[in-house]
Amino acid sequence: MAHRVVIVGGGFAGLYAARELRDRPVEVTVVDRRNFHLFQPLLYQVATGGLSAVDIAAPLRVALRNAANVHTLLAEVTGIDVDRRAVITTEREIPYDTLIVATGSRHHYFGHDEWEQYAPGLKTLEDAQEIRRRILMAFETAELEPDEGRRRAWLTFVIVGGGPTGVELAGALGEIANDTLRGEYRNIRPEEAQIFLVEASTRILSAYPPDLSEQACEALNRLGVLPLTSARVVSIDPNGVELETGETRRSIPSHTVLWAAGVQASPLGTQLAAQTGAELDRAGRIKTEPDLTVPGHPEIFVAGDLAGATTAGAAALSAVAPVAIQQGRYVAREIRAQLKGASQGPFRYRNRGTMATIGRASAVAVVGGLSLSGWPAWVTWLFIHLMYLAGFQNRLLVFIQWAFQYVTFNRRARLITGGPPVTPARTDIGEPATNSAGRE
Repeated sequence: MAHRVVIVGGGFAGLYAARELRDRPVEVTVVDRRNFHLFQPLLYQVATGGLSAVDIAAPLRVALRNAANVHTLLAEVTGIDVDRRAVITTEREIPYDTLIVATGSRHHYFGHDEWEQYAPGLKTLEDAQEIRRRILMAFETAELEPDEGRRRAWLTFVIVGGGPTGVELAGALGEIANDTLRGEYRNIRPEEAQIFLVEASTRILSAYPPDLSEQACEALNRLGVLPLTSARVVSIDPNGVELETGETRRSIPSHTVLWAAGVQASPLGTQLAAQTGAELDRAGRIKTEPDLTVPGHPEIFVAGDLAGATTAGAAALSAVAPVAIQQGRYVAREIRAQLKGASQGPFRYRNRGTMATIGRASAVAVVGGLSLSGWPAWVTWLFIHLMYLAGFQNRLLVFIQWAFQYVTFNRRARLITGGPPVTPARTDIGEPATNSAGRE
């Protein structure tokens, strides 16, 4: 009987591990509750109408169709029986000889989960579509609102988190207000929208060199985005955000707050830690051995966002796609080596660069120790993201969409779907009626 490898999760780590194991003398089963692989780095473009969901997602069966020894199962994993070496799903139990757990991460509200209903995060296609709905509904509701103060609140947007996701989301939102929607409304001017980017540390993109953070601020300012640094969120409700800067508190009236401030590991990590005795870090990630195995369980590997520090005192790697891709490939190669009675040594991440785009023809990047900004960084960003998209068809579609958007300033995927319909404001009574759309 062939060695049985079960991979839980079809994200970057799971997909690249499965591809690395194709045509090898192992039987691989990939289990995911979704039937597609999602290219999360471009989710913000779905959230801002630049791309459609199908542009950044590829069916797992298509992505793995050339791997004859890989089976794909659509099922929800509810637990892992470590003693019996079986993955428990809603449909059946799947026995394994080696297990790879790569279930990713979710939003982290730092003990304030009640904020999620007012400030959605960006991790899934549903998140992206909900954010797109809230953004576009804000402009539509402002168009119908006769009261100036209420209209201003609908045209005020707050993004919490000044990392790459927050910066990219803020830049795209600035382009929507200043370019895409300009001239499309009769009662409002979208370019007068206020966009705030809130960051708790002293500068946005704190993992980048200070000069690139400054250039990112300048690029955002040109798009009408105001970064607020050293600002901590105190509360979020349907009417806005309260911030604390030092000893000063400030309220920002807004009906559209978006969350990009942090992530925490999948709940499956907690279950696995309880069974194996593994330690979790503050974000719920499993502290693994240097070879990404769970301590005391060499048959269980953890990869991607769920993997924490690999050695005592070491800092965990960032929850980004390049880390997950390298870990997925490493785990697959380590399994192959172990089946031959060898080992390739501990996992070492090779940081080939970090980058963030800030709207049209503007980005910042660190590649090979070289700092880039503006057009060169933007072109580099475009090339790398196209290269890592799953499937030639997706690459071609995204390239065409980007070219069209660059020439026309238009975002074709501006559809409002889901949620309650807009209710026109009434002007036949003394008190204007409010609109509840977007105030979930």
